[in-house]
Amino acid sequence: MAATVVRYLRSVGAATAAEPVEFLPRPDLRAVRDDERAPVDPAQFRRVLGQFASGVTVITAQDAAGPTGFACQSFASLSLDPPLVAFMVARTSTTWPRIAHAGVFCVNILGAEQGVLCRGFAVSGADKFAGVDYAAAPATGSPLLDGVPAWIDCRVHAVHTGGDHLIVVGRVEALGESGDGSGSGNGGGEGEAENSGPLLFHRGRFGRFSD
Repeated sequence: MAATVVRYLRSVGAATAAEPVEFLPRPDLRAVRDDERAPVDPAQFRRVLGQFASGVTVITAQDAAGPTGFACQSFASLSLDPPLVAFMVARTSTTWPRIAHAGVFCVNILGAEQGVLCRGFAVSGADKFAGVDYAAAPATGSPLLDGVPAWIDCRVHAVHTGGDHLIVVGRVEALGESGDGSGSGNGGGEGEAENSGPLLFHRGRFGRFSD
Protein backbone atom coordinates (compact mmCIF):
# COMPACT_ATOMS: atom_id res chain seq x y z
CA MET A 1 0.00 0.00 0.00
CA ALA A 2 1.32 3.46 -0.84
CA ALA A 3 2.81 5.50 1.99
CA THR A 4 0.21 8.20 1.37
CA VAL A 5 -2.59 5.75 2.08
CA VAL A 6 -0.89 4.50 5.25
CA ARG A 7 -0.62 8.10 6.48
CA TYR A 8 -4.29 8.64 5.67
CA LEU A 9 -5.33 5.54 7.59
CA ARG A 10 -3.27 6.59 10.60
CA SER A 11 -4.68 10.13 10.47
CA VAL A 12 -8.22 8.81 10.95
CA GLY A 13 -7.25 6.32 13.60
CA ALA A 14 -7.36 3.18 11.45
CA ALA A 15 -5.14 0.17 12.03
CA THR A 16 -2.05 -0.30 9.86
CA ALA A 17 -0.94 -3.61 8.37
CA ALA A 18 0.79 -4.64 11.60
CA GLU A 19 -2.36 -4.13 13.67
CA PRO A 20 -5.84 -5.74 13.67
CA VAL A 21 -7.98 -4.27 10.89
CA GLU A 22 -10.94 -2.20 12.04
CA PHE A 23 -13.38 -0.06 10.11
CA LEU A 24 -12.65 3.65 9.93
CA PRO A 25 -14.85 5.87 12.12
CA ARG A 26 -17.30 8.22 10.48
CA PRO A 27 -15.49 11.60 10.47
CA ASP A 28 -16.70 15.06 11.39
CA LEU A 29 -17.72 16.51 8.03
CA ARG A 30 -17.25 20.17 8.96
CA ALA A 31 -14.72 21.27 6.33
CA VAL A 32 -15.01 25.03 6.97
CA ARG A 33 -16.38 27.27 9.71
CA ASP A 34 -19.92 28.60 9.33
CA ASP A 35 -18.62 32.13 8.73
CA GLU A 36 -16.43 30.84 5.88
CA ARG A 37 -19.18 29.20 3.89
CA ALA A 38 -19.87 30.54 0.41
CA PRO A 39 -23.40 31.89 -0.25
CA VAL A 40 -24.45 28.85 -2.28
CA ASP A 41 -27.74 27.10 -1.62
CA PRO A 42 -27.15 23.30 -1.40
CA ALA A 43 -30.32 22.53 -3.39
CA GLN A 44 -29.28 24.91 -6.17
CA PHE A 45 -25.77 23.43 -6.12
CA ARG A 46 -27.16 19.93 -6.69
CA ARG A 47 -29.60 21.17 -9.34
CA VAL A 48 -26.99 23.04 -11.36
CA LEU A 49 -24.31 20.34 -11.10
CA GLY A 50 -26.96 17.78 -12.07
CA GLN A 51 -26.95 19.29 -15.54
CA PHE A 52 -23.56 17.67 -16.11
CA ALA A 53 -24.01 14.23 -17.65
CA SER A 54 -21.53 11.51 -16.74
CA GLY A 55 -20.87 7.83 -17.11
CA VAL A 56 -21.47 5.42 -14.25
CA THR A 57 -19.11 2.92 -12.63
CA VAL A 58 -19.07 0.42 -9.80
CA ILE A 59 -15.93 0.52 -7.66
CA THR A 60 -15.19 -2.89 -6.13
CA ALA A 61 -12.65 -4.50 -3.81
CA GLN A 62 -12.17 -7.73 -1.89
CA ASP A 63 -11.20 -7.94 1.77
CA ALA A 64 -11.27 -10.58 4.49
CA ALA A 65 -15.03 -10.09 4.87
CA GLY A 66 -15.70 -10.71 1.18
CA PRO A 67 -16.51 -8.54 -1.84
CA THR A 68 -17.53 -4.92 -1.41
CA GLY A 69 -18.40 -2.09 -3.77
CA PHE A 70 -20.44 1.01 -4.50
CA ALA A 71 -21.89 2.86 -7.48
CA CYS A 72 -19.76 5.85 -8.45
CA GLN A 73 -20.57 8.66 -10.87
CA SER A 74 -17.51 10.79 -10.04
CA PHE A 75 -14.81 8.83 -11.87
CA ALA A 76 -12.24 10.22 -14.31
CA SER A 77 -8.95 9.47 -16.01
CA LEU A 78 -6.14 11.52 -14.47
CA SER A 79 -2.73 10.76 -16.00
CA LEU A 80 -1.26 8.80 -18.90
CA ASP A 81 2.33 8.62 -17.62
CA PRO A 82 2.12 7.17 -15.06
CA PRO A 83 -1.35 5.69 -15.73
CA LEU A 84 -3.61 7.12 -13.02
CA VAL A 85 -7.37 7.37 -12.52
CA ALA A 86 -9.40 9.04 -9.79
CA PHE A 87 -12.78 8.81 -8.11
CA MET A 88 -14.51 10.73 -5.35
CA VAL A 89 -16.26 9.12 -2.39
CA ALA A 90 -18.20 10.61 0.52
CA ARG A 91 -16.33 10.62 3.79
CA THR A 92 -19.43 9.04 5.37
CA SER A 93 -19.21 6.00 3.07
CA THR A 94 -19.17 2.67 4.90
CA THR A 95 -17.75 0.91 1.82
CA TRP A 96 -14.70 3.13 1.35
CA PRO A 97 -12.97 2.03 4.59
CA ARG A 98 -12.96 -1.56 3.33
CA ILE A 99 -11.51 -0.49 -0.01
CA ALA A 100 -8.90 1.63 1.79
CA HIS A 101 -7.81 -1.34 3.92
CA ALA A 102 -7.65 -3.56 0.84
CA GLY A 103 -5.43 -0.96 -0.86
CA VAL A 104 -6.71 -1.99 -4.30
CA PHE A 105 -9.89 -1.65 -6.37
CA CYS A 106 -11.44 -2.36 -9.74
CA VAL A 107 -13.41 0.25 -11.69
CA ASN A 108 -16.27 -1.47 -13.53
CA ILE A 109 -17.58 0.80 -16.30
CA LEU A 110 -21.28 0.09 -16.77
CA GLY A 111 -23.14 -0.39 -20.03
CA ALA A 112 -26.50 1.12 -21.00
CA GLU A 113 -28.41 -2.03 -20.03
CA GLN A 114 -26.93 -2.21 -16.52
CA GLY A 115 -29.09 0.32 -14.68
CA VAL A 116 -30.53 -2.38 -12.41
CA LEU A 117 -27.01 -3.49 -11.50
CA CYS A 118 -26.07 0.12 -10.72
CA ARG A 119 -29.10 0.63 -8.48
CA GLY A 120 -28.17 -2.49 -6.52
CA PHE A 121 -24.75 -1.06 -5.73
CA ALA A 122 -26.22 2.34 -4.82
CA VAL A 123 -28.18 0.90 -1.88
CA SER A 124 -26.57 1.20 1.55
CA GLY A 125 -26.62 -1.76 3.91
CA ALA A 126 -27.86 -4.36 1.42
CA ASP A 127 -26.06 -7.44 0.13
CA LYS A 128 -24.94 -5.76 -3.07
CA PHE A 129 -23.39 -8.90 -4.55
CA ALA A 130 -26.47 -11.10 -4.14
CA GLY A 131 -27.09 -12.70 -7.54
CA VAL A 132 -24.21 -10.79 -9.15
CA ASP A 133 -21.64 -12.81 -11.11
CA TYR A 134 -18.05 -11.69 -11.06
CA ALA A 135 -14.48 -12.90 -11.50
CA ALA A 136 -11.20 -11.84 -9.92
CA ALA A 137 -9.51 -8.95 -11.71
CA PRO A 138 -6.08 -10.10 -12.91
CA ALA A 139 -3.78 -7.74 -11.00
CA THR A 140 -5.52 -7.21 -7.66
CA GLY A 141 -8.20 -9.89 -7.35
CA SER A 142 -10.90 -7.25 -6.93
CA PRO A 143 -14.36 -8.21 -8.23
CA LEU A 144 -14.65 -7.77 -11.99
CA LEU A 145 -18.38 -7.76 -12.71
CA ASP A 146 -19.74 -9.89 -15.53
CA GLY A 147 -20.88 -8.06 -18.64
CA VAL A 148 -19.25 -4.68 -18.08
CA PRO A 149 -18.00 -3.03 -21.29
CA ALA A 150 -14.66 -2.12 -19.70
CA TRP A 151 -12.73 -2.39 -16.44
CA ILE A 152 -9.67 -0.83 -14.82
CA ASP A 153 -7.73 -2.71 -12.12
CA CYS A 154 -5.89 -0.39 -9.71
CA ARG A 155 -3.83 0.01 -6.58
CA VAL A 156 -4.56 2.96 -4.28
CA HIS A 157 -1.90 5.55 -5.09
CA ALA A 158 -2.99 8.57 -3.02
CA VAL A 159 -5.92 9.90 -1.00
CA HIS A 160 -6.71 13.61 -0.72
CA THR A 161 -9.36 15.45 1.30
CA GLY A 162 -11.91 17.43 -0.72
CA GLY A 163 -14.41 18.94 1.70
CA ASP A 164 -16.99 16.30 2.64
CA HIS A 165 -15.50 13.87 0.08
CA LEU A 166 -12.21 12.09 -0.46
CA ILE A 167 -10.34 12.16 -3.76
CA VAL A 168 -8.89 8.70 -4.36
CA VAL A 169 -6.14 8.30 -6.95
CA GLY A 170 -5.46 4.81 -8.32
CA ARG A 171 -2.46 3.58 -10.27
CA VAL A 172 -3.60 1.35 -13.12
CA GLU A 173 -2.19 -2.19 -13.02
CA ALA A 174 -4.38 -3.78 -15.72
CA LEU A 175 -7.39 -2.88 -17.84
CA GLY A 176 -9.53 -4.27 -20.63
CA GLU A 177 -12.69 -4.17 -22.72
CA SER A 178 -15.34 -6.72 -23.55
CA GLY A 179 -14.48 -8.42 -26.82
CA ASP A 180 -10.70 -7.99 -26.54
CA GLY A 181 -10.15 -11.28 -24.78
CA SER A 182 -9.92 -9.67 -21.34
CA GLY A 183 -13.64 -9.23 -20.60
CA SER A 184 -15.44 -10.72 -17.65
CA GLY A 185 -17.92 -13.13 -19.11
CA ASN A 186 -21.51 -13.65 -19.97
CA GLY A 187 -23.18 -10.26 -19.63
CA GLY A 188 -24.48 -10.63 -16.07
CA GLY A 189 -28.01 -11.33 -17.26
CA GLU A 190 -28.58 -7.77 -18.47
CA GLY A 191 -27.81 -8.08 -22.16
CA GLU A 192 -24.67 -7.57 -24.18
CA ALA A 193 -23.33 -4.42 -22.52
CA GLU A 194 -20.53 -4.06 -25.09
CA ASN A 195 -23.08 -3.55 -27.90
CA SER A 196 -25.33 -1.02 -26.19
CA GLY A 197 -23.05 1.90 -25.36
CA PRO A 198 -22.40 3.39 -21.92
CA LEU A 199 -24.82 3.93 -19.06
CA LEU A 200 -25.27 7.68 -18.60
CA PHE A 201 -26.49 9.66 -15.59
CA HIS A 202 -28.14 13.08 -15.92
CA ARG A 203 -30.38 15.02 -13.53
CA GLY A 204 -30.96 12.00 -11.31
CA ARG A 205 -31.91 9.67 -14.16
CA PHE A 206 -30.19 7.01 -16.24
CA GLY A 207 -29.97 7.41 -19.98
CA ARG A 208 -28.11 6.28 -23.07
CA PHE A 209 -26.83 7.53 -26.41
CA SER A 210 -29.29 7.43 -29.29
CA ASP A 211 -28.39 7.49 -32.99
